[in-house]
Amino acid sequence: MKKNSEKVIEGGLAFSALITILTTVGILWVLLSESIGFFQEVSIIDFLTDTQWTPLFVQKHYGILPLLSGTFLTTAIAVAVALPIGLTIAVYLSEYAPKSLRKKVKPALEILAAVPTVVYGFFALTVVTPFLQLFIPGLGSFNAISAGIVMGIMIIPLISSLSEDALFAIPKSLREASYGMGATRFQTAFKVAVPSASSGIVVSVILAIARAIGETMIVSIAAGQQPILTMDPRDAVETITAYIVQVSLGDVQHGSIEYKTIFAAGITLFIFTFILNNISYWIKKKYQEKYE
Repeated sequence: MKKNSEKVIEGGLAFSALITILTTVGILWVLLSESIGFFQEVSIIDFLTDTQWTPLFVQKHYGILPLLSGTFLTTAIAVAVALPIGLTIAVYLSEYAPKSLRKKVKPALEILAAVPTVVYGFFALTVVTPFLQLFIPGLGSFNAISAGIVMGIMIIPLISSLSEDALFAIPKSLREASYGMGATRFQTAFKVAVPSASSGIVVSVILAIARAIGETMIVSIAAGQQPILTMDPRDAVETITAYIVQVSLGDVQHGSIEYKTIFAAGITLFIFTFILNNISYWIKKKYQEKYE
């Protein structure tokens, strides 16, 4: 009887894993099948090198570079905001904060991850942008910097929580050895704890980057939806995800070349996130083998 119940549980777990794999394969199949139709009409060289993205205009250009630049610009701003703040919070909670405070602050911090991203988008548009306009003359209502800053606020819990877990998992013997050598708490935190937890911290940053790259609502509301090849954070930009939303909710004819552009953009986004996830897995595996 016990063996039968274990087999049922094992079968259920295997089925759940199979569903996950099949879902991923199905998504990849849809993206590839539709993208092939797009690339039969548009040269992949033009797609990767053209500096204009105007598939919905009379003069049609299908260069993905403007969308990539908008995606990477907002992501870079988000990481620049979230990394120092998130890492500082993680070090404080792990090395300085009392256990009682840690138990209260960490769940409260993770509430930020539960806030709907559409709320973040309106916060960027109605609060952050007017505030930045006080200091940046000529800043438009839609820009990359406000969207990037709010995206950074959104991913702070991801970096701080995972980094804190990595720091907390360090053996106490390392800290005690550092204190025994006469090191201060600050030296122990940044010269012993952080380097020892570097694999977990790097993985948290990579996952945060992947999360920022895939963000949709914040950039759709606050960034401006203008596919311009620029690295100026004051400009309005459009990201890959924002373009997909724009076309999906518009009046583009199903099956047309304009409609198929969302699948070409989608497969590009899938490739980048796939690469980032594999890099994080490789880094984690490499450091685990190093310390085992």
